[in-house]
Amino acid sequence: MAKEYFEKLSSLVEKLNLTKEISSEIEIKHFFSGAALYINKSICVSWSPVGLAFKLPDKEVSKLLNTGKAKSLKYFPKGHVKKGYALFENPADKAPSTWKKYFLKSAQII
Repeated sequence: MAKEYFEKLSSLVEKLNLTKEISSEIEIKHFFSGAALYINKSICVSWSPVGLAFKLPDKEVSKLLNTGKAKSLKYFPKGHVKKGYALFENPADKAPSTWKKYFLKSAQII
């Protein structure tokens, strides 16, 4: 299953041409049952069965959660909430361009 998310995340990064806008080292790796995007060896984005999650500034995460645009990130139903992350469910249902601003913000806080 991780391969599916690795391919989805890799494809999205390529479609958004992020390597031209993010000057830091970008790497995508498998993890758990999904994939993660690392910038300068720090994780900032993940795509897994629960959705697409971005590490964002706390104020922005709070705003996204309060408006219902995103949910708290938990990799397992009874797991703990990963603070500093906003989770978007069913990301493939939206246009790839929807996610670009979140990738760029995640890259800035790393």
